[in-house]
Order: sequence, then C-alpha cells, then structure tokens
Amino acid sequence: MVSRIFKIAFLSHIDLKLFRFPLMIELANRNWKVFAISPESKYSSKFLEYGIKHISYNIKRRSFNPFFELKSILEIYRVLKISKPSILHTFMIKPNIYGTIAGKLAKVPVIINAVTGLGSFYSENNLKFKFIRGLMNLFHGSAFLFSDYIIFQNFDDLKYFYGLGLIKKTKATVIKGSGIDTKQFSFHSIQSKTLEQLRKELNLNSKIIILMIARIIKHKGIMEYCRAAQIIKSYYGHSVEFLLVGDFDRGNPFCIDKDKFYYFIQKNIIKFLGQRDNIKELIALCDVFVLPSYREGIPRTLIEAALMGKPIVTTNAIGCKEVVDHGRNGFLIPKKDSNALAEAIEILIKNKKLREKFGKYSRQKAIKEFDKNIVIEKTISLYKKLIQKKRRKFLGFKSIL
Repeated sequence: MVSRIFKIAFLSHIDLKLFRFPLMIELANRNWKVFAISPESKYSSKFLEYGIKHISYNIKRRSFNPFFELKSILEIYRVLKISKPSILHTFMIKPNIYGTIAGKLAKVPVIINAVTGLGSFYSENNLKFKFIRGLMNLFHGSAFLFSDYIIFQNFDDLKYFYGLGLIKKTKATVIKGSGIDTKQFSFHSIQSKTLEQLRKELNLNSKIIILMIARIIKHKGIMEYCRAAQIIKSYYGHSVEFLLVGDFDRGNPFCIDKDKFYYFIQKNIIKFLGQRDNIKELIALCDVFVLPSYREGIPRTLIEAALMGKPIVTTNAIGCKEVVDHGRNGFLIPKKDSNALAEAIEILIKNKKLREKFGKYSRQKAIKEFDKNIVIEKTISLYKKLIQKKRRKFLGFKSIL
C-alpha cells in the first residue's frame, strides 16, 4: 500500500511565525508538509527557510462587510482545495469560524479550533458589550459545532464555554501557551556587553528598571501602569525607570485616550519605547516585569519574562494567574487597581534578594510548564488521537508520527 505524507494547514489572521513557529518547524522536521495561511507580513519569507509554505490571504479583523467576509471564506476554501491538508488548525475567532466553514466545504478530514484568549469584549459588562459578547458566543458556538476539537489556553475559558453549553468536554482540552524555546529565552544567552550598550542607549544608568510590554489599549492595564509609575516616582524619583514597549492598535474600540497617555510621557513618568524587536534584551535588562491586564489567554510576554528569571507583578485575572504563583515568583494584584500595583512593585524595588528569589522560581516554573517541547508533544499527541478517530478517511496513509 502506497504511503503518503500528512499535510497540515495552520490558519490565522495574524502572523503565525510569532506564536506557532516551533510546532510548525517540528512537524516539518518530522516530514509533514506544513502550510502557513495568514496575511502577508515581513516574516512571510522566513517560512520557506524551514520547509514551510506560506500562503497569504486577505482578511480584515474588524470588518463586518458581508461581501468582504464571504470573499475571505472563499479565499480560504480555494487554498484548502488546492493544498488538500489532512488537518486544519485554526486560531482566533474569525479564522476559527471562516476556517471551519471553508474546511467543511473543502472536505478537510480534521478541523481543530484554538481559542487563544477571549479579548477585550469579555472584560466589559455594560449592555452594549454584553450584546456583542452574545454574538461572539454564537459565532464561537457555530465553529465549535462543526469542528472536530477545540484547544483552549486556560481552564477558565474552557469552563466558560462549557457552562454555556457550547462545547462538549469530550472534544475540548487545555494546552497552556504556544511553547517557547527555554534555551533561547535565557538570561545567559545574552552578552553583558549587549545589555550595557542597551542601558546606555536608553540612558538608564544604574536605575532600577520596571518593564511592561503590551498593545496600547485599555484592557492591558496601560493607565494603571502609568498611574502606578506616578505613585512610585513621587517617592523614588529618577532612581526608578518605567519602560513601556508596544504599539497602538489603531481602530481598536478600546484605544486609550492619547492625551492622557502622552501626559505621562511628557512628564517623564514613563519612557515609551514604541514597538521594538529586541524584546529578549529588554526583558533581560529589567528588574521587575509588569502586566496589569484585565484578561488574557496566556500572555507570551509573561512566560518570556519568567524564562528570563524575572519577578513578575500581574493581575489575578484569567490567563495572567497561570504564570505567577503569588508570593513565589511574583505578586497577583486586583484588576484596575493602581495603588495595589504600586505597592507590589515597591516591595520588589526595596528588596533585591526577593527579586532574585522570585526570579529563580520564575524560570523553574516556566521550564516545567511552558517549554516548547511540552506544548509540541501534547499537540502532536492530540493530532494522533484525532487521526485515529478518522482512520477510515486516512486509509492509504502511513503514519509518520
């Protein structure tokens, strides 16, 4: 009987290289034919270097134009009809919905949806956002009904949809995060000279450095961070520097008031660095990593900070609390509480030994729970399970798992 290579397609509306690359590379190394289906970006050409074929398509994250949405579904359908994947693995709400529709039409044997977080609409409780949330739940439920399996990043999101009756426990699981190379994300992987140059470039001298990395929107806790910085600086002055790295999410309904935000920059309360590529080096440079977000899937930046051996201050919120054990590698504080954030940061500013103790535990926890090999093996094991369930459709295939 002739054996054939398995094909798998990954579908997203953001760059897949940013959060699924290790899994894709491993599958390519195991002789799978891997397709990355996402909008064109500066990283698109990088896929080919690892034997992965990138296919671009057009999708607008915030469009509700029926014509454009149908066009996106048809584009995905055509790609799937030509590539003929054995498995379609989709990420984010629109790709989950559109990918499932297109995948069913293209007769893809196995379709997996990934819920990587529920976003800002699930952090507001007024009537408008309750209505939007209801529509999004309907869309999610439609995708879940026709897909073969759903992967969540935390148990809270799984329980939420299970409580609504939108999923069966038999077709859902939790795999924490997207996996990070723990050897690459290590403080010792960076030369001290590099950090000295960066410190000089940013004019940080011998200051204690607090760092936050996030999109500049309300639900990341940007204003809470700015206000906490103002409180701390009123006591410690210029001996502490608050860095903020990130980009404005233009068109996002939860963009913060720019005038209020720029006030903190103009008063030198925070140093805004914009979007940066040297994230690993910036994390290595900081003394405390902060993310006062209202809700996450599992934030990659927190895992990266933990791997770099940093103490963390974050909220006791869905997703964030997965990375921090309160009092062991950082502090969990209430959402929307600048005072509590400032108090937790101050404790770490004043106690270098505690920072070192927390940092050591951070790395141990991250290696144990979020290493890429753990995520990869759990995911491939799931692929095996689903292929076995559909074995009648895979007659003639020889498993290379």
